[in-house]
Amino acid sequence: NMSQNVPSALGSNQVKVQVKACALSPLDIKLHEDLKFQRDLVPVGREIVGIVLQVGPKVTFFQPDDEVVGILPLDTAMSGLCDAVVINEHHLVQKPEKLSWVEAAGAIRDGLRAYTALHTLARMASGHTLLVLDGASPFGVLSIQLAHYHGVKVLASALSSEDQKFLEQLRPSVARVIGVWDAKVDLVDSCLEETGGLGVDIVMDSGVRLHEEEPEARCLLPYKHDIITLIGVGGHWVTTEQNLQLDPPDSRSLFLKAASLSFLNEEVWGASSARQGRYLLLTLPSVLCRPQLEDPVPLYDATVSMEMVQKNQVRKRLVIQL
Repeated sequence: NMSQNVPSALGSNQVKVQVKACALSPLDIKLHEDLKFQRDLVPVGREIVGIVLQVGPKVTFFQPDDEVVGILPLDTAMSGLCDAVVINEHHLVQKPEKLSWVEAAGAIRDGLRAYTALHTLARMASGHTLLVLDGASPFGVLSIQLAHYHGVKVLASALSSEDQKFLEQLRPSVARVIGVWDAKVDLVDSCLEETGGLGVDIVMDSGVRLHEEEPEARCLLPYKHDIITLIGVGGHWVTTEQNLQLDPPDSRSLFLKAASLSFLNEEVWGASSARQGRYLLLTLPSVLCRPQLEDPVPLYDATVSMEMVQKNQVRKRLVIQL
């Protein structure tokens, strides 16, 4: 119970929000350790939506009864599972009317990740070809929709036959769904065939295999050499693999293609106070794309759900506060 961490008096730029729903995403415990946050409890459910209850004296963007969506900062002591949270106004934006509470909570983090990956890091432009690995994940779906919106041709990999069916039914449609769950399907061949042998302009992964043979849990992840092979000249690889290791031959291949590599750490925008509000404001219009979400769970199921998310048994869970 973290309710006791909610301060009673508001600071000058703080907003008190009654939480309507929050999303449970995997915790990066190592990142907390690296940043030396010394605490016994790591808050969960940092992606929140709710109603403004009260605002500090210098708050300019919000007033009571506004519907808002935001991400609690990494160093917060509060959880989105609390009834109410206190948050700096720069971490919030108005909730788009078109999105339900659950859709907004489910879209904010992955919308931010997709925006950061495609706009800030990869500089996507109309006419580019994008490969989204694990396209049926919430992050993958929002990336596909954001790319379509900007006139980018999208290829996506599917990790199961169910994911393949889901991706094939998406509208606007994906140019090619690559069913890597099927041993007969080759990721590199499919990408080169689809691009006339030139390779893709942007590739976004959701983890990478560093060796040909890896444990069963990682067997559907793309092999790093395959990604380097399917990138085109001047291409851009956005990776979520924190421990990516490139050997000299890998680097040489990227050098010959004048390709670039970026690491996607969506927590970094929160480390820059100047960028927080700007990032969220830029992100939210793109989040009008609808995420693919499972049914939300009630508050009493949050603990079990969080354990499943952390163990990678489910991709994400949404908690609704009735």
